[in-house]
Amino acid sequence: MNSLKNNKWVRAAIPALLLHCSIGTVYCWSMFSQEIADYIGFSKGATEWAFSFAIFFLGMSAAFLGNIVEKDIHKSSLIATICFAAGMAGTGFFIYYGGAHKGSVVSLIGIYICYGFIMGIGLGTGYLSPVKTLMLWFQDKKGLATGLAVAGFGAAKAIASPIMQSMLDNLGEGGIYKMFFILAAVYFVMMFAGHLLLKKPDGWHEPQAKEKKQSTLAVIKSKPITNYIGIWIMFYLNITCSLALISQEKMIVKCVGLASVVGIISTVSAIFNAGGRLGLSAWADKMKDRNTIYKLIFILSIVFTGIVIVTGGIKNGEGNIALTILVLALIFVVNAGYGGGFSNVPTLLSDRYGMSNISAIHGLTLSAWAFAGLTGNQLASWIVKTFGEEVPLEHILADGTVETIMVNPTGYQYVLYATIVLYIIALLACLFLVHPAKKTNEG
Repeated sequence: MNSLKNNKWVRAAIPALLLHCSIGTVYCWSMFSQEIADYIGFSKGATEWAFSFAIFFLGMSAAFLGNIVEKDIHKSSLIATICFAAGMAGTGFFIYYGGAHKGSVVSLIGIYICYGFIMGIGLGTGYLSPVKTLMLWFQDKKGLATGLAVAGFGAAKAIASPIMQSMLDNLGEGGIYKMFFILAAVYFVMMFAGHLLLKKPDGWHEPQAKEKKQSTLAVIKSKPITNYIGIWIMFYLNITCSLALISQEKMIVKCVGLASVVGIISTVSAIFNAGGRLGLSAWADKMKDRNTIYKLIFILSIVFTGIVIVTGGIKNGEGNIALTILVLALIFVVNAGYGGGFSNVPTLLSDRYGMSNISAIHGLTLSAWAFAGLTGNQLASWIVKTFGEEVPLEHILADGTVETIMVNPTGYQYVLYATIVLYIIALLACLFLVHPAKKTNEG
């Protein structure tokens, strides 16, 4: 029994997965945003802001509450559990209210507050809470450990989506708000179990006041400040570029003639995303400098984006197998780089700034995620609306009927012009601002 109490899988890996596989379901919003919009009497565009707010407050709560995570992971993981479950239950209540009072702005604002703000706090604290603990338990394989948890966050959508769809199909009238109540209870149990199990190694102690622990800003300034600025910039740009492409992924796949297998492509993309989180972070454990992973991510992204730009792959891909393969390769490379960029951030920071303030520094860095969540999708949407024009595209559905959809191949192609410029800036920051550092085993 005592061995279980001090087992790194029981006290770090399993609780991390319980926390991250719960909060990662925030990415399921696109599954039911249209149904929520119809149920409460608002447009899909209005309800989509709930997701944007959730990602924004995830990053900002991580930035401002990082010190709480640093001081007490039990307090922070409990805050995460309560806020995430309460936010989900509150979202269910305001969907119910919106169904009874169609078009009531109270329901929409309530959803913004519950799904965006309250759940956002749960997301930020829940995302951070297990990361440092994992690195302390897995000193020799920090990348593998953090990659495992962050992969759980990325894979949560693939795991939860079919379950949520089944509930929507079988819960009858009002199934959309009933689903939120059920999930609030399930995720509270999962996260509370993770909260109880999560524990730092017995040998580790946080520096006491008498040891004059440095502030987060002082630790960052202990290295050239351009080093941290470079990490923040490349993290922000990687997420922005990834979201810009991923937000248009479904329509791009249809443009190249694969409308009938959009769901399969989406699943494969999710696998690359999760694989990038786990594989690239584990690979970085074997590298002298983890920043090499980011150089690889940006170079591959630039190369594949450039090839699809030069060949006009999105505009010309329909009926051309070679171009279709290139477009899919770009989608998969970007998804893997998106995941790998997330999972390598905490270990990249710990190599440069040590373990003492890593939760606070990691939290501050996640503010990049907050701003990217507001800019990536919107950048792509603006480009698609501004450039090119929509054209009809016919494709055959599974039942043999023909569906006509409107697509803008030129607009999707122009998104790549923006992302390749941003990827080049990110690579320059990676090469010239982020300096090499010897790995530290502090702790």
